[in-house]
Amino acid sequence: MRPLICPAPIFDLRKDTMRVSSWFWVISFPFVAFTPGEAEISAWKLGGSGLAWSGNDTVQVLIDFETAPGAIQPLYLTKEQNLFARLSNWSPIKEPRELGYVDGTRPRIWVAADGFFWFQRAGILVNLWVDGDSTTYVPPGSLSSDSEWYTIDVGVPVPVDQFGFFTPPRGLTSDGRLLSEDIYDAFEISVSEETDPVMTTEKLDGDYHPLETLIVRRPQNFDAHVRIDFPKQYVRFVRFKRIITERTRGSGVRLGTIGDFELWAKGVPKRVLYTTKILELDQEVNFGRVFWAATPMRLVDGQAVEAPDARASVKMEMRSGRDADPNVYHEFTDSGEEVVVSRERFERELKPPDIDRTSVIQEGKPGLRAPVAYDTENWTFWSFPIVEPGTQIPLERGRHLQLKLSLESQSFDDFTRLDSLWIEVSSLLAQRVAGEVARLDEPLPAGGLTRVELGETTDFSYDIKADFESAAQGGFDAVRISTGSHPRFSSLKMGTPLLQVEAARVEEDDEGLTVFLSERITRSNSPPLRLVFATEVFVFANTFAGEVFNSGSDDLPQRIEVGDVSRAVSTNSLKVWGASDRVEQVIGDLRFSSGVITPNGDGINDELRVEYSLFRLPEAVPVELSIYRLDGTRAAHFDVGRQGAGLQRATWNGRSADGRRLAPGLYLLDLSLKAEFETIRHLRPLSVAY
Repeated sequence: MRPLICPAPIFDLRKDTMRVSSWFWVISFPFVAFTPGEAEISAWKLGGSGLAWSGNDTVQVLIDFETAPGAIQPLYLTKEQNLFARLSNWSPIKEPRELGYVDGTRPRIWVAADGFFWFQRAGILVNLWVDGDSTTYVPPGSLSSDSEWYTIDVGVPVPVDQFGFFTPPRGLTSDGRLLSEDIYDAFEISVSEETDPVMTTEKLDGDYHPLETLIVRRPQNFDAHVRIDFPKQYVRFVRFKRIITERTRGSGVRLGTIGDFELWAKGVPKRVLYTTKILELDQEVNFGRVFWAATPMRLVDGQAVEAPDARASVKMEMRSGRDADPNVYHEFTDSGEEVVVSRERFERELKPPDIDRTSVIQEGKPGLRAPVAYDTENWTFWSFPIVEPGTQIPLERGRHLQLKLSLESQSFDDFTRLDSLWIEVSSLLAQRVAGEVARLDEPLPAGGLTRVELGETTDFSYDIKADFESAAQGGFDAVRISTGSHPRFSSLKMGTPLLQVEAARVEEDDEGLTVFLSERITRSNSPPLRLVFATEVFVFANTFAGEVFNSGSDDLPQRIEVGDVSRAVSTNSLKVWGASDRVEQVIGDLRFSSGVITPNGDGINDELRVEYSLFRLPEAVPVELSIYRLDGTRAAHFDVGRQGAGLQRATWNGRSADGRRLAPGLYLLDLSLKAEFETIRHLRPLSVAY
């Protein structure tokens, strides 16, 4: 079976780079290289014959680098080893404070009692419960709480069917009892696949509550080595509660010592994680599409075999930058203000804020670290999750790149082997292309925010200015603007002052506008540009993303960046904010092609065309049309499909689901949206006649 590649590129490995024609490009391993002045697309590659997976990661959770050399895949878990012992770098607190921590990328174990975390017992000691060494343990102390519990997070959901714990095999308690006999009198164990639905940060862990699934509650225990079997299920969190009995309370000392907790898993984790280091390319580039070669696999009778129907997938996010660090570091001054410092000073000389027993962070003062900010000037945010090879990457130009991968499985035995991935790259068209958008009638809005009425046609100006660093940056002759709804082009202006000129060609579609310039923008000819067009906005925050490209070559487009382009415009933004007096309205402007439908085949009003606008939808949702009789019974119904914010359309042929014409009369048309937490409906009367 061939790995899943879409589409399959053809590589010429006889030279490092080549001029690109049609679908062909060449991979330069492991970094890109360009010949100045030539139009070309190359590829940056990870895995296979490109950069090695192992050694170029900064985070990896249950990744198998060894079974398939040159590829990565999930680690297949077996009961030969306690899962806790496989994991390392345990955090002893619920919210790790180290720089760059991301939830799910590091295992954690924390203790709480009487509604508070036990920071005095955190340190390295709690790690002794999950280190796989039965001779190490947390020494018992005095009994000072009426309720205590331990929560363990392995980072990702894994297929588990057994949890256990045992006393240390040797040693004595402080009052001379054998540790091997120092059992827990009573306990309760619960698990959850992803999170704790009732956990609140306001109360830290609040009063004790079990996780989503209660595995066992044992009010009386006599075993030194406990193993609890339960149906196999995905588990990420385990919560172990010590039940305080009368015997425990009456003893005056803490009874019960745990040598180790155990978690036994068999199968493929629901997801495994891999994040690269921040990787540097040879030069600053534009990014195109991402592709990967992946093979669906299944474990059958202990052997991994290729399985086209494997329920497994790849999910990827990425970001690009123009320097080596996406963070900006701060420290507090004497007045409590924040100033920028180097990463070296931040990490080596400044101290993190202390957190006391009630999880209150100290106020800022000199010598303490202030918050770390994201460097939005030089780095893009993480992209949306990419799940299909061949997807265009929404990244700005950059010299640095970082990828975050998740190999996901929906079956305990199915997984994906990721052999390699590659990203299209090409040289810059300009050193920087900046843009800003504004309402044509309000170029200097209060606060710099462009506000429009949702659903109303508005005239916009879109100013663009390109800067060049060298003649090797070949320039561009076309501009593409994504508006999210059908725009109407008005004019193109160029120069200082701006003068109207004729565009070579203009293309309009339902998602945006493409303007082909009559002259090429280059280092020697780089006047300001202004595009004027009209369109509607249907969401509260709409970004008019843009890109420039060279219509006569195969160079990749270059994204337009936010910038201060014109003194006559004050927005310095590509974002437009929508507002409406009808804030709660989601379905608006519902229109019929006719108030009466006559489906008799004469070609006149045989079909009802329905138009409407959808507002405030962050993503597409299922839309349905139903026709009801006046007695409330449904006469017809069909799925329109998934639709998002903007002007939308649907049609109905006047017939029921079984193809029969509806009887003449008055009906109600019900347009409904299946949103996440509710169904949004809009009803309107309709007549059927013959």
